[in-house]
Amino acid sequence: MRKILLALALAAFAPLAFAQTSGKFGFVNTERILRDAVPAQRAQKKIESEFQKRDQELARIADQLKRMQDDLDKNSVTMSDTQRRNKEREFSDLNRDFQRKQREFREDLNQRRNEELAQVVEQANRVIRQIAEQEKFDIIFQDAVYASPRIDITDKVIKALEGKPPAK
Repeated sequence: MRKILLALALAAFAPLAFAQTSGKFGFVNTERILRDAVPAQRAQKKIESEFQKRDQELARIADQLKRMQDDLDKNSVTMSDTQRRNKEREFSDLNRDFQRKQREFREDLNQRRNEELAQVVEQANRVIRQIAEQEKFDIIFQDAVYASPRIDITDKVIKALEGKPPAK
């Protein structure tokens, strides 16, 4: 009896629930904004220039390690035990320093990237809210598995971030 009453109640309220959900929907592809929008591209270039010197130093150390390894492989047979141990210790010390610098570089790079992209996301969210209010959207989704191109407003957001008036 309870199941029948519950089914009747659901059937009676289903049209109301459907009517309330038939609003204006939009979708924004955040990944595309972070890749294609001018502020995101500017942030990426800024980060690259900030980390270029450290990246070059890491490449130089990696090259030095490769030369040292090649030298050890080629000449270890002709070296005395003391020479070989000293070269191996020198290689090991430099490699450990390289690994530390590389780890710090990645951590710093990720932190800066997150800081810069957070600013872009914050700016994009302001633009999305503005578009939602102006065009009377009921809800705007981000990062869906699928969204119809009909409701995709990503291009409007990107243009607004670039200072161009969105096309209606």
